[in-house]
Amino acid sequence: MKNVLILFVFSLLTGMMGCANAQEQKNTNNTKPIEEAVKMENQTKVLMKTTMGDMTILLYNETPKHRDNFIKLVEEGYYDGLLFHRVIPNFMIQGGDPDSKGAPKGKQLGMGDPGYTIPAEFVSTLTHKKGALAAARTNNPQKASSGSQFYIVQNEMGCRHLNGEYTVFGIVVEGLDVIDKIVAVPTDYANRPLDDVKIISATIIK
Repeated sequence: MKNVLILFVFSLLTGMMGCANAQEQKNTNNTKPIEEAVKMENQTKVLMKTTMGDMTILLYNETPKHRDNFIKLVEEGYYDGLLFHRVIPNFMIQGGDPDSKGAPKGKQLGMGDPGYTIPAEFVSTLTHKKGALAAARTNNPQKASSGSQFYIVQNEMGCRHLNGEYTVFGIVVEGLDVIDKIVAVPTDYANRPLDDVKIISATIIK
């Protein structure tokens, strides 16, 4: 999956117009109906501790292949010590590249993976709103996901152009401010933070 970086950067740059402008509509991402809150009780959550703060991520049951893979990697400690190697303001933060662990400053990242992909699991009701956890991928006809690389949407109004293109399999339910802090750090030409933003640990909390 050596073209993960190339494809994803291309998608970001050519699809930015698909990210809604905050002036186009009112943000309703924080509105959670009672039925949604009840549903959340039966879904797995992950506590992701980073050098910029903690985030609690809920994994969707509607995407079982991605959910189970993420749980497996978390339980193995796969994400511990990895970097958020690409951050773009008003868009997203990306991590999960195993090559980022201990990577020297300035090294271009985004091409690492565990050696397998996950079949796409597109669910129309799971969209790229702020805080959405989604899987990065290469330019493959099946739109299969990277086995480990993920991104979290930071744009306040979401990114509609990615719906049906990349699998959304979770949502940040606590710590949205941490995403904003991470995306605000200075970066180099490849959108890698100049000072490493690290995942200290990821733990299943349910």
